[in-house]
Amino acid sequence: MRAVIQRVSEASCKVDGEITGQIGIGFLVLLGIEDADTDEDLQWLAQKITGLRVFSDENGLMNKALGDIGGDILLISQFTLFAQTKKGNRPSFIRAARPDKAIPMYEQMIKTLENIVGKKIATGVFGADMKVSLVNDGPVTITIDTKVRE
Repeated sequence: MRAVIQRVSEASCKVDGEITGQIGIGFLVLLGIEDADTDEDLQWLAQKITGLRVFSDENGLMNKALGDIGGDILLISQFTLFAQTKKGNRPSFIRAARPDKAIPMYEQMIKTLENIVGKKIATGVFGADMKVSLVNDGPVTITIDTKVRE
């Protein structure tokens, strides 16, 4: 799994002009799922996302996690995070999981994050043409790949 995590002061997702998910302070998480991903990858990534200490404390230092500030998550599925661009100019998405695997894992990630943070996770619509808006706070943007655990 790959995630692009953006600290935001607000974010929203629209599909066909209708808001499907909207948050204030928190994380916009773009999530890519590949065929090789397992439940262990999902659990590890969910813990990592919710445990990231990138919100400012009283001294202006990045010491607080999502739960410490009562933040929310907007989770957006994004298969293009597995784009391969080595050859040519047209990306290949062969590593991205097909919907029969990706949809259940995306839905499980929603449930797992909800269990960890104790509240509803805002979402987009899997496979839809989504319009995502955000105000990146900082900016703070972090990428995490479960196959490269640095």
